[in-house]
Amino acid sequence: MLPVVAIVGRPNVGKSTIFNRLIGERLSITDDQPGVTRDRIYAKAEWLGHEFNLIDTGGIEIKDAPFLLEIRQQAELAIDESDLVVMIADGRSSLTAEDQLVARILQKSKKPIILAINKVDSEKYIDNSYEYYSLGLGTPIAISSLHGIGIGDLLDKIVEELPVKEDKISKDALKFSLIGRPNVGKSSLANTILGEERVIVSDIEGTTRDSIDTIFKRDGKEYAVIDTAGIRKRGKVIENAEKYSVMRAMKAIDRSDVCLIILDGDTGIREQDKKIAGYAKEANKAIIIVVNKWDLVEKHDKIIKEWGAKIRAHFQFISYAPIVFVSALTRKRMHTVFEAIEKVYQNYKKRFKTHVINDIISDALSMNPTPDFHGGRLNIYYTTQGSAEPPTFILFVNDPEYAHFSYLRYLENTLRDSFDFEGTPIKFILRKRN
Repeated sequence: MLPVVAIVGRPNVGKSTIFNRLIGERLSITDDQPGVTRDRIYAKAEWLGHEFNLIDTGGIEIKDAPFLLEIRQQAELAIDESDLVVMIADGRSSLTAEDQLVARILQKSKKPIILAINKVDSEKYIDNSYEYYSLGLGTPIAISSLHGIGIGDLLDKIVEELPVKEDKISKDALKFSLIGRPNVGKSSLANTILGEERVIVSDIEGTTRDSIDTIFKRDGKEYAVIDTAGIRKRGKVIENAEKYSVMRAMKAIDRSDVCLIILDGDTGIREQDKKIAGYAKEANKAIIIVVNKWDLVEKHDKIIKEWGAKIRAHFQFISYAPIVFVSALTRKRMHTVFEAIEKVYQNYKKRFKTHVINDIISDALSMNPTPDFHGGRLNIYYTTQGSAEPPTFILFVNDPEYAHFSYLRYLENTLRDSFDFEGTPIKFILRKRN
């Protein structure tokens, strides 16, 4: 279980630039206009072997500005989701009422807090950081996100303060998660799988507050089903629940062997479905696409074929994932879920002898030689399987820079044609041979 770190602060203090620095890429939009980051953005960060999930948030501000309520709401939800909070302040300006508001919100959360003063890129701004001691959040860390000054110190402090997350599920249990946007029937599916009402089921989005793990046995084998939470309603504020389901889905994905992407057969495919599936793919987990509420779909001879074609068109990036159609309400076709879980998990764990993989890669090179790319041509000298879960293959090459993504896709398709890898991603690692 990866810990979660939220970056919060009033608008225009450099939160998104810091976020990009910590994850090593420009994922958040950065702009001098306050309020640009309206949605929370999530990514995985790593420092000195320690991984954690990072949340970028919109700013918290007192003024009644457009989107202000939504921005503040998202920041508070991010704080609620996190294990550790990094508050960002502006070292080029004096302490503001908005900074004090952020500090009060954080102190009420009872979460560990790190205070970082941004934009301190010269000696004349260092004295400004002393004013922030009055917030009562401990010793501030002076940084400059623009120039990278103090970022290592900030990461050191984050790693030092990160809580140790323990997963209480047995290592022998096959862990699968039910992920998807709210109200697609995740809890109903969990109940049907378990055969008892151990999870609250409701048509109201946001009924399930926290991720619920249930361990059970089937045919003598131990499983753990991870039901991802919905969204808690805060007071009278109406939330767009689809935006806030992502973090809990990511938490469940991190802990799973197999991810079941739940689609709603009644309402169809939404953009959020693809976003959540994308997180499962990026995490290199085995994937099954489950169309729930199949009892509500008007049937005809070609309905499964039509739905299959539509899913493949929308989810081209996980074309290897099997599709099953079920109804949690009527319990029809539920046996296909476990058949799929067992199959993709076995594929996820597959291992092969080195000579077998080398023979297949050699044949692929003979059939379709590598193209010129980046001023050279890729030579693959040797291939071995480095690990499983997912199947990971190490290619020893002359220069990884010469590898075109389309050729690696060709090698992946060749392996899929040779073996049954349904439901599992295939990962390549290219290493330069000395």
